[in-house]
Amino acid sequence: MKIASLLRSAALVTAVALIPATTMTMAQVDARSGPEFSKLLATYQRIKASYVEPVEDDVLMRGAIDGMLAALDPHSAYLDGSDLQRLETMIDGNYSGLGLSVIMEEGAVKVISPFKGSPADKMGIKAGDFITHLDGELIVGGTLDDAVAQMRGPEGTSIQLTIFRPGRDEPLELDVTRGVIELEPVTYELQDGNIGVISVNEFSRDVGADVLGAWQALQTEATGRMSGLVLDLRSNPGGSLDEAVALSDLFLSSGRIVSQRGRARGETLIYNAETKHRGDMAEGTPVIVLIDAGSASASEIVAGALQDHGRALVMGQRSFGKGSVQSLLPLGRDAALKLTTARYYTPLGKSVQEGGIAPDIRVPQLSDPDYALRERYSTRESDLRGHLINEIGIKDEDMEDDRIEDPRFQLTAEQLEEQGVEDFQLHYALETLRRTTASSVALRPGTQPRKN
Repeated sequence: MKIASLLRSAALVTAVALIPATTMTMAQVDARSGPEFSKLLATYQRIKASYVEPVEDDVLMRGAIDGMLAALDPHSAYLDGSDLQRLETMIDGNYSGLGLSVIMEEGAVKVISPFKGSPADKMGIKAGDFITHLDGELIVGGTLDDAVAQMRGPEGTSIQLTIFRPGRDEPLELDVTRGVIELEPVTYELQDGNIGVISVNEFSRDVGADVLGAWQALQTEATGRMSGLVLDLRSNPGGSLDEAVALSDLFLSSGRIVSQRGRARGETLIYNAETKHRGDMAEGTPVIVLIDAGSASASEIVAGALQDHGRALVMGQRSFGKGSVQSLLPLGRDAALKLTTARYYTPLGKSVQEGGIAPDIRVPQLSDPDYALRERYSTRESDLRGHLINEIGIKDEDMEDDRIEDPRFQLTAEQLEEQGVEDFQLHYALETLRRTTASSVALRPGTQPRKN
């Protein structure tokens, strides 16, 4: 069965941490809801009897379902037919298209992040870009599903994207050739000074095992003891909650990794260290975690866990701020609800909903010539219509503090290019590891979560 195969999977390449629904409780209809159901039935009858053209029942029912879910948060949705097929292809991580993570904002398609190495990434499409036309046809006011379906297509075919980039007067017109999107979940590289860089691009199947394999390969390549590790989670929109736990567990010997709390039985869970991996694979090695506004969901779970335990220094920009869990609830053989069922919390009990993970050291991406404009118009969870509110009531100004200018970061993209620096955030992390001691970058493994 299609739904059963999806439930068995624990990966989704999007800005959600998808988990199978282990229990499903059906809410009893309150007697006071009767009049509201009567209004719904009366509306249905009026439309069927009086609308200018005949309307099929399935159209009205789908509209009613979509309307109910639209009243909730932006991550809840009804899936059937082509929607489920797209979900399957995302889970497989193998499809033909452009390689973009997008949302609908004010009727326009907005880019959350391009997948690293994808056709969109190679053509220079950036987070915060708005796609207004596809092959010259206006898509503003259409549906996100239709736009995504148009952007996908056979490998080697091309599509013209008209892009509005905030801060630029003229739109960009880019011809992008579709390719097979086979995302490499984990890549690694050994840098000078025996410093490893492991990039996690998505949380799909076996990411924890892949990171362990990458670390072991780096140790083999090194000329001596590893002196540092950069764990790069930038532009990683999330995926499997189980893999986020597995990755965190590689660096933690004790304590809580993450907890989730929901209303339904079985939706309140605690995930602890030592359940996926014994010990700290990089014991004694200082670790820096890189995040940015495109780091969401599962990425935030890892960054929050290592930050709260003092196992890593978190560097970069404030993350996306998606602190909710979506469960896939089957509705028969060929349909399902992707429903927000819980919030998740860091080891210190902090919700990242809205506020995201704040880096220990804010490092802007100065090598991006459009950085200032992109930061001004960047989209995070708190910008999405209908998003869940953080229970602690975080203030807007507290989420803006990473826009304060720092005298250490005044070089322009042109000046950095002249120095041979293509990725300033990574460069700064590597230099930090080279000039500091292990104790000043990350606490020893096994320490208790620190109080902020």
